[in-house]
Amino acid sequence: MKKALTILIGLLLIVLAVGYFKQGVDDRQHRILKLAHGLNTQHPVHKAMAFMAKRAFELSGGDLEVQIFPSEQLGNEKECIEALQLGYLAMTKISTGPMEAFVPRIRIFGIPYLFRDGKHFWEVALGAIGKDLLVAGEAKGLRGLCYYDAGARSFYSKDKPIDSPSDLSGLKVRVMNSVMSMEMIKAMGGSPTPISWGELYTSLDQGVVDAAENNPPSFDTSRHFEICKYYNLDEHVRLPDMLVISARVWADLNKQEQKWLQQAVDESVSYERKLWIAAEEKSLETVTAGGVVVSYPDKKPFRDAVKPMWDRFLNAENKEDQAIGALIRQIQEIQ
Repeated sequence: MKKALTILIGLLLIVLAVGYFKQGVDDRQHRILKLAHGLNTQHPVHKAMAFMAKRAFELSGGDLEVQIFPSEQLGNEKECIEALQLGYLAMTKISTGPMEAFVPRIRIFGIPYLFRDGKHFWEVALGAIGKDLLVAGEAKGLRGLCYYDAGARSFYSKDKPIDSPSDLSGLKVRVMNSVMSMEMIKAMGGSPTPISWGELYTSLDQGVVDAAENNPPSFDTSRHFEICKYYNLDEHVRLPDMLVISARVWADLNKQEQKWLQQAVDESVSYERKLWIAAEEKSLETVTAGGVVVSYPDKKPFRDAVKPMWDRFLNAENKEDQAIGALIRQIQEIQ
């Protein structure tokens, strides 16, 4: 059974490779880039990527085509990242959480309450720090093209509201495959449980986990509000989404193709930020109408609970953690 599964995966990778190399490299007049991600088609970030694909096609006069495969059709976030490294997949959209395992400095985005608000986040993301982090994974085969707004993540739960860290005691909380996310839940008193996004609805419904955390549009479009009737806007972390391209594929694009693609990506960022504002407001209305109790807890107890995470990096002795500590200080100085 294991051997058969290995063969099946190998065949899938070959199909992906042929889809890119045969149509993309041999025929320079019509390049096809496959983009896979885990969101459904109603999510504002998917809509932004669809906009990007349309603009890339228009700017290139049809020479550059981005084909999008949503809803984990080609694998979960970790699998897509690995496919990019091998060059079997051209692009993917991932949260910065799972990127931590590949690019350690990306952990900076997982520091709870690092950003004062959305404005502060975008000052960092569009500035020197953000641009440097986008290309920090090139040696690992991963090149970031942009950040998409993913708002602030907050807790939602099935049986009781989470108005303070003490309410997390005894709860199994779904987290991404992210060390920083797991450390945050532990610091707040909960039990972190890594589960892929595509499996979360069933896991909540069957009681595998008691709670999860995400932004309003994701809570809404995933239909998790059908199970979880408490949404507590503690806004503990701002993890952006990243559009990432295989470093191998990027290097194979000629200068004009790179220019077309980057321009389309940059335009899609502005488009997505406008979509996001409207989507957050609409999603909160939708989940409230669906019977969810939305609350705004005092953030101070949550900030106090995660202070040891800050101290670990600010007082670090090893170089890797010291680099995160230096970034924390730089970001706090940005007005």
